[in-house]
Amino acid sequence: MTLRLNQLNELSAEQAEAEFLKCCGSRSWARALTDARPFTDADALFREAGRVWWSLGDEDWLEAFRAHPKIGEQRAAAVQSEQARSWSAQEQSGIQDAATVTKAALAARNQEYEQRFGFIFIVCATGKTSAEMLAILNERMCNDAGAELRIAAEEQRKITRLRLEKLLNH
Repeated sequence: MTLRLNQLNELSAEQAEAEFLKCCGSRSWARALTDARPFTDADALFREAGRVWWSLGDEDWLEAFRAHPKIGEQRAAAVQSEQARSWSAQEQSGIQDAATVTKAALAARNQEYEQRFGFIFIVCATGKTSAEMLAILNERMCNDAGAELRIAAEEQRKITRLRLEKLLNH
């Protein structure tokens, strides 16, 4: 289901929060966006979405990360809506034609990443091949935990922006 901005502005708080949760799995983020309505235009929504995202704490970011399946997998650790699952599959479409060896390397490095940092590897996968995602994952394994959390948060922000655009059918 896609919504126009005026429809999103008119939803009940519960309905709006559910729509925002399709875009980002942080309940604090979704509540804050719900409370910030009405939005005058899409750009105002996008600006507020970014502002709220960067105002959140680490636990809120981690909650959002758990709403994503690992790269190459179908299921997230947290419950996802059918729409969010569909968007994840579209975003990770570069994995579909990956060589078996690349898929295996991604799975192994995903596991190492999660053990090292305590959360799944988050990357805005739209338009990226599996080889590109593997290269990014390998590069990011060199980061310290604090830097990596901020990088992952920026990737989540990009994903959220794309999903907001899809939600509004832009």
